[in-house]
Amino acid sequence: MAENKLSTRQTGLSGENKAALFLENSGYVIVARNFRVRTGEIDIIALGKTKRERDTIVFVEVKSLPHGSLELLEHELNSIKQQKIIKTAKCYLQKYRQYSDCYIRFDVLAIDVPGLESVHHIVNAFSE
Repeated sequence: MAENKLSTRQTGLSGENKAALFLENSGYVIVARNFRVRTGEIDIIALGKTKRERDTIVFVEVKSLPHGSLELLEHELNSIKQQKIIKTAKCYLQKYRQYSDCYIRFDVLAIDVPGLESVHHIVNAFSE
């Protein structure tokens, strides 16, 4: 059981690294990774990819689903999970007030989902 748990953790970490590289190569500026508070965690926090979008802070949820599907992704990101991410994002914005004037966006990066590109970027996947 512990071996399977480690494997899941390694898959998640590998997916997050792949996602961060994808975002950086696309022009995003990563400002934080694995921001954790009592209410939850946000995998990646970045500023928009173009100069015009630098006033947008993007909270990114990374899902590594090498044996999954879009249906599983939808299930994994149900409204309860979305609310946890939104609540955690609010904690981040309270702590780092320099981003308080930014537009806010919630993106999802699905990693290695069969039938999709290796990094499937869902821009503005959900909102409050």
